[in-house]
Amino acid sequence: MDSIVQPGADQRAGLRSWLGLAVLALPTLLLSVDITVLFLALPNLSADLGASGTEQLWIIDIYGFMIAGMLVTMGSLGDRIGRRRLLLIGGTAFGLLSILVAFSTSPEMLIIARALLGIAGATIMPSALALIMNMFPDPKQQGTAIAVFISCFMGGAAVGPVVGGAMLTNFWWGSVFLLNVPIMLLLVITGPILLPESRDPEGGRLDLVSVVLSLAAVLPVIYGLKQLASHGWALVPVLVLAAGIAFGVIFVHRQHTRPDPLLDLKLFKSPAFSGAVAIMTLGSVMMAGVSMFFTLFLQLVKGYNPLQAGLWMVISAVTMVLGSMIAPRLTQRLRPAVVLAGGLTISAAGFFMLTTIGADTGIAVPIIGVAVVSTGAGIFATLTTGLVMTAAPPEKAGAAAGLSETGGELGVALGIAVIGSVGTAVYTALLVVPDGVPTQVADTARENITGAATASHGLPADLGAALLGNAQTAFTSALNAVSGVSAGVAILLIAVALVALRKAPPTGAATPEPAATETPEKATTSVTAE
Repeated sequence: MDSIVQPGADQRAGLRSWLGLAVLALPTLLLSVDITVLFLALPNLSADLGASGTEQLWIIDIYGFMIAGMLVTMGSLGDRIGRRRLLLIGGTAFGLLSILVAFSTSPEMLIIARALLGIAGATIMPSALALIMNMFPDPKQQGTAIAVFISCFMGGAAVGPVVGGAMLTNFWWGSVFLLNVPIMLLLVITGPILLPESRDPEGGRLDLVSVVLSLAAVLPVIYGLKQLASHGWALVPVLVLAAGIAFGVIFVHRQHTRPDPLLDLKLFKSPAFSGAVAIMTLGSVMMAGVSMFFTLFLQLVKGYNPLQAGLWMVISAVTMVLGSMIAPRLTQRLRPAVVLAGGLTISAAGFFMLTTIGADTGIAVPIIGVAVVSTGAGIFATLTTGLVMTAAPPEKAGAAAGLSETGGELGVALGIAVIGSVGTAVYTALLVVPDGVPTQVADTARENITGAATASHGLPADLGAALLGNAQTAFTSALNAVSGVSAGVAILLIAVALVALRKAPPTGAATPEPAATETPEKATTSVTAE
């Protein structure tokens, strides 16, 4: 017998649902840990496997590429075959593939294993978010559950370097990936007990042509943006980017003509949905550029090693979680537009703080600035996720979750490419190369601060110190510039929030807990819980 979860029903979640949330949150934390921990493991695994520079880039990038490319497909697939079912299949695959990654014996084997791991990882976020919407129908509890879930995902990015550093100090590089195995085993064992199944009984068949088109759109766009960020403007990345956009246009046209589209574009008719996706995407743009520059600032200007830099970033992770947790409480009394605008204002204030620092500024001001930015980011990341999920009909929850996460991935790639290019241009323009530095060394130093730091070691001590000092000053000015651009984006998004979301009401207080009901008759809603 299936218990029917009626949309809008006055139901408060019990202990089983909260335990289920914990089961969903832990794998999500691991997804973001896996994205960041590889940066620490890369030197050891490259030496062990003999990976070339190109192979190292693919080892790092392929995981994120495949997650981004498969999110929409996996969200839509979960709507059709069952979100819990897809989550358990993906969790099982993720655990097994983590073992394969850990014991890879060649760069090619590792790249393939990481690609498959990304496909498995793409099943987790959309399925988990869709299940949360079904497990927590009460608006107050739903907001808190989403906040907890998003906090785990965001916190994992900060925890990754710390956990990775500790593991690599005592074990071999593959150990960082074996952490996934017990967590996924816990998911597979407890998921059938704690997580209710939900699906769209009228979802139709999966359109494989649309799946291919979505991959052909997302992967080239992200790849092209990353190549432009890394190597500057060149013909091949531009052509790849243009090809991705062209396939995106074809994909959109097909969704308009299909009776059962992979992605229901009617979702964008809701101002709350389209506004939240826009804020999520552009919010990722402004965060990604500054995050990249600030991490390098800690290591190459302030002189911290990766583990020390990761420990400093834990502070901003904590404030991000705090912002995430207070957001749903604020929206019980205030309109989401107001709360979002407030969060973006907080982030803008933090960005402005970062525009004032110099290379010789103490560590306190930069860390406080990033912590303020992260507080606002926690607010808008949680609220935009909630708005996307609540604006979509329950039967499209998986597809909506996949789309929102894809927007975030595209925003990160766009932020690194566009805002990163601004920072690189400022650095190159302001770097003063001391007299006596060979032309080839000077050209390397002008590319980025990493090149300057490496080049300085091959010069006489005084000349190397002068070059590195000038590079640190120029790079700090670049950080000031990207922070100013990000502050401008935040101000633009404040206007978007106040206009696009002006009609979205407060979530209100939680409703009383009614008696649970079970209905044997045919479902009157498109979501069932088994």
